[in-house]
Amino acid sequence: MTKCVVLADPRGFCAGVDRAILTVQTILKAAQKSGKLVREDGLPPVYVRRQIVHNKHVVEDLASQGAVFVQELSEIPDAAAQAGIPVVFSAHGVSPSVKDEAKRRGMHVVDATCPLVGKVHREVLRFVREGYEIIYIGHKGHDEAVGVVGESPEHVHLIEHADDVATLDFTPETKLVLLSQTTLSVDETAGTIAALKARFPWIEEPPSSDICYATSNRQAAVKLVAQQSDCVVIVGSANSSNSVRLMEVAQEGLGDRGTAYRVDDANELEPAWFDGVESVGVSSGASVPDELVSGVIAALQDRGFTGMKSVETIKENMHFVLPAELRRQPSRA
Repeated sequence: MTKCVVLADPRGFCAGVDRAILTVQTILKAAQKSGKLVREDGLPPVYVRRQIVHNKHVVEDLASQGAVFVQELSEIPDAAAQAGIPVVFSAHGVSPSVKDEAKRRGMHVVDATCPLVGKVHREVLRFVREGYEIIYIGHKGHDEAVGVVGESPEHVHLIEHADDVATLDFTPETKLVLLSQTTLSVDETAGTIAALKARFPWIEEPPSSDICYATSNRQAAVKLVAQQSDCVVIVGSANSSNSVRLMEVAQEGLGDRGTAYRVDDANELEPAWFDGVESVGVSSGASVPDELVSGVIAALQDRGFTGMKSVETIKENMHFVLPAELRRQPSRA
């Protein structure tokens, strides 16, 4: 029997990630075309606040092309704002305080926040206006959660797990609504939502789920892949919430039959993982370039997994246009 790779489809880049990366690439190409990639004043062609997406290879590649990544806007010199150097906000979104700082300093901001994350930000503002307290399921410290909570810290109450529900204290007179981080596991939030509804039966949910289409689609595909595999390899970075969730979903699907692993690239594969294994499932997080998946597949083929089959659950055709700042003022990029 031929040992094989079971490949999940869809996998890898989602529309929001593709848009964010293309945003930085578009600015770099415009700078190169105008001859400003190497500036006389020593400033870079573009600054990016935080990782544009949570994948170290993507960040390293853009940095090698001239993008400069900073943790906070305070690291960007005033001369950059005066020179009109674009400052890109990552796909995960930012809080109003970050936007206010950029405006105060006169920065030329290009906002690459994923439109689906932007939707959650708008929901927060709408529900606060309508007098709601918001319970937000997310991961403390994750860039997306920090940005969403920052919209109204006094009215957005972040919890991570079902056990956290006991820490909340609201009476039936309080209008409550539930929102969630877009990259969480559908199964993971189900338990927390059930606990919230049991404690606060009057809590409301938005008309549509906050968990994004790409997260749901990749998890559904990985569940099926796990059923047909002896172990599963998820390609994605450790700080990528959706990649970590994929690994957990794969492990649930495998049960006691095998183990799910997460790697940044093929160099992290361990030979011992594949002892006695006949089929290896492979997928990747929404911020992972497909060439990294190809590298993992090639490494597995070198280890004798020469068969290949694909598990397809749905065809994705979602596309997001570039940020308005680039569409309105391409010459400034």
